[in-house]
Amino acid sequence: MSKKVDLLRGHIFTSLTGLALPIMVTALVQMAYNLTDMAWIGFVGSPAVAAVGAGGMYVWLSQGVVALAKMGGQVKVAHALGSGNIEEAAKYASGSIQMGILFAFLYGAAAIFGARPLIGFFGLSDAVIIQNAQVYLKVTCGLILFSFLNSIITGILTAMGDSRTPLFANVAGLALNMILDPLLIFGFGPIKGFGVLGAAAATVMAQAVVTAVFLAAIRKDRMLFHKVKVLHKVSWTHIKTMIRIGFPASVQNLIYTSISMVLTRFVAGFGDTAVAVLRVGGQIESISWMTADGFGAAINSFSGQNYGAGQYDRVKKGYFTASGVMFVWGLFSSALLIGLPEQIFGLFIHEADVIPMGVRYLVILGFSQMFMCIELTTVGALSGLGKTLLCSVISIVFTTARIPLAMVLSGTALGLDGIWWAFTVSSVIKGILFFFCFIKVADKLPQAGNAIRVETDKVPDGY
Repeated sequence: MSKKVDLLRGHIFTSLTGLALPIMVTALVQMAYNLTDMAWIGFVGSPAVAAVGAGGMYVWLSQGVVALAKMGGQVKVAHALGSGNIEEAAKYASGSIQMGILFAFLYGAAAIFGARPLIGFFGLSDAVIIQNAQVYLKVTCGLILFSFLNSIITGILTAMGDSRTPLFANVAGLALNMILDPLLIFGFGPIKGFGVLGAAAATVMAQAVVTAVFLAAIRKDRMLFHKVKVLHKVSWTHIKTMIRIGFPASVQNLIYTSISMVLTRFVAGFGDTAVAVLRVGGQIESISWMTADGFGAAINSFSGQNYGAGQYDRVKKGYFTASGVMFVWGLFSSALLIGLPEQIFGLFIHEADVIPMGVRYLVILGFSQMFMCIELTTVGALSGLGKTLLCSVISIVFTTARIPLAMVLSGTALGLDGIWWAFTVSSVIKGILFFFCFIKVADKLPQAGNAIRVETDKVPDGY
């Protein structure tokens, strides 16, 4: 049975969900991966959680860096495959991997040699938390190569219609992480526990295993990877094309994370415990956004291949199918966060005085889940059409608005909860705006009778 899903023919719901479901399960596995870390480190105490939260912000920031290579490669590989040009697809895949390796070494060096000022940005007051945060940063970001390769290879495989291999690789990583976390954090028998350092080491070792599984799998591929030559020079034309598509998405992610870092510093003004609440709450909330992001990756490849094949009506139908699924998932996520906040948050933080803060976070963010799911699905669809600049502008403008909104609301009787409401309000606005933007972009696509095949080197003009 083939691992590849044919995105150009057949029933849209079947094709789309056939690709999306493994991605969604992969997202849930990655969520379980993060929650496992958080659950075990939570037993050490909220100071350790705060340290992992501060250092982990730069792991999140790194995803904006790798997005330049991943998004450009994924979109152009999908376009090339949609038009039947395997050679072009292989060149884009090669260039994407090359860029990812370069970015990983540069980012790792910056994390190792700049750990002190990078953690100092958050204004944490406890010396032990600061030291542990620096350790976590140096290990997880210093060895970010595995994470970057995993992200890029996942993007290429998804563009090919293969979402099962990433699922298998991430399950292997999760299994190892579940074993290593308690072993390295607390120790066992003669093995000494390393606390925050152990959590970081477990994460990197699990990511390395995921990379190994990927490399073993793509060596057997005869659709695309047998033509990928990482050590051969890729033309500047191909690199420039990927940068042109990937750059807006990268800037969007970097700015989004930078805004979150500014808000984290703002949250720290309410105490180091508030940072722990933000970290744990964000990980719990990932039950919706990581799944929606995974479905967005599926609709990205679906839109990209069908756009490359000139099947514009199929692009539109695919988007509305995906949006319907994510609408239901968003409502389910909202019900979970609003209905069971204390039970869920209590799994990760065990101090009685901290749990009420976490409960308020989950309830407030629960009202935005459906809108956030629609936002991420639409970003995937528009990016598949090459409209990355449009996505970036909307996301940057309204995510940046969280800062002044948080300052205003937190200055009222809401206090810390005002920051959480700033998150929710901006997500609601973005979800609505993205939905109507796709409708307008879709109206400008040629009708079925006028559809023509798109050349693989054509980058759609920004909307």
